Amino acid sequence: MKRELRDGSLPRVAVIQLPGVNCEYETARVLERAGLAGEIERWNRPARELEGFSAYILPGGFSYEDRIRAGAVAAKVPGLDVVARAAEGGTPVLGICNGAQVLVEAGLVPGEHPGRVELGLGDNGGAWSGYYCGWVYVKVEKEGRETAFTSRFEDGEVFPVPLAHAQGRFLTRDPERFLRWRDAGQVPLRYVSPEGDPPQGFPWNPNASLLDAAGVTNPAGNVLAFMPHPERASWLRQVPENTEGVWGERRRAAARDRTAMDGPGPGAKVFHSLADYLQWGRARAVGERS
Repeated sequence: MKRELRDGSLPRVAVIQLPGVNCEYETARVLERAGLAGEIERWNRPARELEGFSAYILPGGFSYEDRIRAGAVAAKVPGLDVVARAAEGGTPVLGICNGAQVLVEAGLVPGEHPGRVELGLGDNGGAWSGYYCGWVYVKVEKEGRETAFTSRFEDGEVFPVPLAHAQGRFLTRDPERFLRWRDAGQVPLRYVSPEGDPPQGFPWNPNASLLDAAGVTNPAGNVLAFMPHPERASWLRQVPENTEGVWGERRRAAARDRTAMDGPGPGAKVFHSLADYLQWGRARAVGERS
């Protein structure tokens, strides 16, 4: 369904193409599926040409070859200044995997003091070190608040999603601050077991992230740093047949049914939530869905 604005146009979402990212086209395609106008925009365009979008997405990949630290170089490019100003004004911003790393390095998440790096995404720890690629289960925990990317999910909903990274462990020098962010609802997406229980380490928390955090927001909830890849789970056909839970049941039931296989997957809800937010705004995105 197309999400037209009052003037009849579609909300324009800029997918920022930084050097080394590799998920921009998949992301733009999922945005189109959600009724949004996804536009791939290079990072070095003049600032005036990057301004005015309804939302911004920093896709996954390996910007600047992950030199120094993943996302550290990309966080300093001029185009990120435009994204930061938009975020401060309430524009939704989603960082996926490498994009999440960029948002953390730019100080947009957790954003207690915008522009200051208050959180890290360290090397995968625990029982696994180095690059890890696999499917995990994430629970939505709203803590009484909504974000620009979670309104289509029920509170407590568990969904499968793939991830692929070497530096995805949310950490901070002061764990008490992380607890405060969690209590404020800034950790709405957390790794769990397939049954929705605490993951008890690898493989369900594959990187030893503090508080099992898979996604962290700024205080306003319009900026989300999410390590898994929802764009890779936005069609039912992308869900592995051996997935546990309701999504695995749907995938197996859809075998040999082309129409069903082309239906939405669990990750699509992230982008449909954004579409709701852009069409109706924060207050109405929860109660008025089509």
